[in-house]
Formats: sequence, C-alpha cells, structure tokens
Amino acid sequence: MNLSHNTILLTGGASGIGLALARRLRAAGSEVIICGRRLDKLREAQQQVPGLHIYETDLAQPIERAALVRRVLADFPALNVLINNAGIQNRFQLADLPPDLAAWEQQREEIAINFEAPIHLAALLVPHLRQQVSPVIINVSSGLAFAPMAAAPIYSATKAAVHSFTMSLRQQLVPLGIGVLEIVPPGVNTDLGGPGLHTWAVAVDAFADSIVARLAAGEEEVGYGTSEAIRQASRAEIDARFRQMNGVG
Repeated sequence: MNLSHNTILLTGGASGIGLALARRLRAAGSEVIICGRRLDKLREAQQQVPGLHIYETDLAQPIERAALVRRVLADFPALNVLINNAGIQNRFQLADLPPDLAAWEQQREEIAINFEAPIHLAALLVPHLRQQVSPVIINVSSGLAFAPMAAAPIYSATKAAVHSFTMSLRQQLVPLGIGVLEIVPPGVNTDLGGPGLHTWAVAVDAFADSIVARLAAGEEEVGYGTSEAIRQASRAEIDARFRQMNGVG
C-alpha cells in the first residue's frame, strides 16, 4: 500500500490506535479524515496532528453512517481509502445482565460499532471507491478474533466476525480492483475498555510503527507480537492460548 497521496476516512481516530495511525498517515503525505462521537476529543486530536479533518458521528446509528459518507464524499471527492478502526470493548458476564431492553442497549451498541458499521461503511463506499486510484479498505480486527477473551465475549465475537468478513470482502472485491487489508492488534496500551485496563500491553507507537511499515511493504494481514503469532497458529496453539488467557486448567 502506498501511504502517500491518499485521501483516507479513518473511524475512531481521536485516540489510541486510530490516532497513532492518523499521525503516521498524515506524516506520509495523505489527507486524513477522522470521525468519532466526542467533538472535544476530535478537536484534541486535531491539535496534536495539524491538518486532520474531523467529523462528529455516532457510528452505532445507521442514519449517521449514511450521513457521514454523504458529507465526506461531498467534501473530499478524491477519497480512496477507508479504515474501519472504531471499536468499543465491554467486559461482562452474560448471566449477570438484567433481562430488559435498557441493559441490552449497551451490548447492541457494541455489535453495531464493532461489526455492523464496518460492513455498512464498506457497502456505502464501494461504488465510489471502485472509481478511484489505488482504492483500499482496511479493517481492524484483534488477536481476540482468533483466541477470545471470555470476559469480553461480544468484543471477541465481533472481531472474529470482522476477520471473516474481511477475508470474504477481499475475495469479492478482486474484480473491482479494491484492496482489502486487515490489521490484527494484540493488547495495546490504550483506553479501550476503560482507562488503566491495558497498561500491561504493548506501546501504541511501537505497534503503529510496525503496522504502517508492513502495510507499506504490501502485506495484506498484519499483526504484532502475540497477535502475529496467534493469527498464524494451529488449532492446538489457539486452544492453548485460550486456556492460558482465560485461566482454564
């Protein structure tokens, strides 16, 4: 993937992995548009990375996803890259959830942002991307797509679904000339799931440096550290990782 001279829509770009990618893609010479739900965080990101374009959007809502695409294409008709990075992680025990719709809304939102939004945005943008030069869709999954963490069951399941969807989408879009890539993060020291939960994890800058270099080298699916190992693991190795991570026997 050529990192320069692109026009990129990057979801969830105000913090964490998204902001680290935005910083590097801007430095490489691309226009970068980020979106998120909190305008204050988007403005902070814009101050840290001059030249970022920001849109306040709730990706959990289909109507807002469609509106985002209309606005971005009107403002940036040269858009040729979509990076589906936005995600949330909730930790819970299913048996402890109250049996009411209000309690379910948090779980529904996690599914919508993590899995529904990447599919919807891709579907909305493919007709445009197929007419652009060097079009690419990049989906961000997780090492938990391969060996899930039981404490984050929906997050793990949505990331497994993103991985599966990415493989199918890559095959479908070959005739259209649209590249489909996948970033597979391990645990990264960000606020995903809540502040302080990932202080043990790999540094976001080291992770982003490696990922961007490997995408530039032409790789289609890239991990880092433990996620690089698990994405290529055998079934026996995946089962062993699952047992270790979840404290099973």
